[in-house]
Amino acid sequence: MTSDDQALGTLLDKEAIRELVLLYSRSVDRKDIDLLRTLYTEDATDTHGGDYDGDAAGYCAFIAQSVPHMQYSGHHVCNHLISVSGDEGEGEVYAIACHVIPDRAGGWIEDIRWVRYIDRYRRDEGRWRFARRVVTYDYKSQRPAQIEDGTIGDGTGDASYSVLSQRLFARGGRDLSLP
Repeated sequence: MTSDDQALGTLLDKEAIRELVLLYSRSVDRKDIDLLRTLYTEDATDTHGGDYDGDAAGYCAFIAQSVPHMQYSGHHVCNHLISVSGDEGEGEVYAIACHVIPDRAGGWIEDIRWVRYIDRYRRDEGRWRFARRVVTYDYKSQRPAQIEDGTIGDGTGDASYSVLSQRLFARGGRDLSLP
């Protein structure tokens, strides 16, 4: 294998890992827990900034219980630095996470977090997945939110499901047996 072949392979691996990170955002924001479950290795762990610390299956269950109560969720990926060595990789992802969540008085709270995901990735059955995810918050802000009816979309009925037809955008994720 030439050095050009190795460099191309590394670039393809990094792009697959970037897609993994974007699919994570899509799964949470579109309330697609079936997709979220496909993104972790079977033995993966997730330490989510004091909100959850345990195995990935438990984290997916935690998110499944949380998302029905969110009026809005938006994870906006910024910087993403990736290192790949064979079938393992590491990365640091900067993101801005915005949520509209219920308060205890029948209203809404705007919750904004500047997030860093400290990730370990592993190629599993030909796909890159999260093997370990550690979430840190560099900044948190909460304030009351004034929401007008119809101004915030529901992730489960998002237009991307009816407008985008390629399997990458299908609810529940793509067929992981295919490239």
